[in-house]
Amino acid sequence: MAVEPSQDTLNGQGSSLRAVVSMLVGNKMPPLPQQPAMGFFTDTSLCIGCKACEVACKQWNQLPASDPGWTGSSYDNTGQLSATTWRHVQFIEHIGRREDGQNGYSGVRSDISGQIAQAKKDNVIPLIPPGTALPFFNTDRWLMQSDVCKHCANAPCLEACPTGAIIRTEFDTVYVQQDICNGCGYCVVACPFGVIARDERGTHTARKCTLCYDRMKDGIEPACAKACPTDSIQFGEVAKLKAHARERLGILHERGVKEARLYGVDDDILDGGLNSFFLLLDEPEVYNLPANPQRPSNNVVPASLWTILAAMVLGLFGIIFFRE
Repeated sequence: MAVEPSQDTLNGQGSSLRAVVSMLVGNKMPPLPQQPAMGFFTDTSLCIGCKACEVACKQWNQLPASDPGWTGSSYDNTGQLSATTWRHVQFIEHIGRREDGQNGYSGVRSDISGQIAQAKKDNVIPLIPPGTALPFFNTDRWLMQSDVCKHCANAPCLEACPTGAIIRTEFDTVYVQQDICNGCGYCVVACPFGVIARDERGTHTARKCTLCYDRMKDGIEPACAKACPTDSIQFGEVAKLKAHARERLGILHERGVKEARLYGVDDDILDGGLNSFFLLLDEPEVYNLPANPQRPSNNVVPASLWTILAAMVLGLFGIIFFRE
């Protein structure tokens, strides 16, 4: 025989339920304790293009495989960042375009290229004195970069989101709450890096790198950084990573890699810098990164001023017209 719950029990359960609902609806959940800002430092001078980070990201986040396809202009067959590709190693192949002093993977230097060519014919290795500088062939170069969401300190996507689905976590990372996102796409057009995208085949919501928020909460390194065999992708506190990035840049400059530069470390990018930043071996545009990314709100104030000015002019004309 079923036992009917007493009215006191029902009242108690109702009070508890109302308290929970009130807390959720009223957005009164206590905030999580703030943690040090966490991010990525991607050193492209160490990237070998193995795509282990891509695979690890998809495995951990249970993302579907990309549709492999050859463009005819690149050996990269995974395309670009998308709603289901949160890490992408892009190959920047400049065939026949290398100039003296440019960096990137290639063979050896032009001053011993004749020895190498003859060595290939004779199947022997040329003797090169230890410590000899090896300039690159003036024929081609490959640059590699593992691209990812930048987790901007002042994120345009968060700024553009009308539903509050995009939030900043206790680790100062940018996170899309899938249960709140309505798939409007405002964040997609706001992102100056083309990172965030709408999942047209699956959830129909905006998706991007979470910086492995579920792993960070348990003190575990993100999957991509864990899988990187060369430490090209480094994870840690943003302040410490930036100090390390500047140190690494100094080392490369001492070694003669004068074109090496940091991207996203200083606060001049998007009024606060990036929490996922890069060491590049050439101009940002070579890596398909904007040299001066813009936030949509940068245009709001000028547009508002023009609107106010237009209203004042119309008002003035109205006064003159009705006086006459």
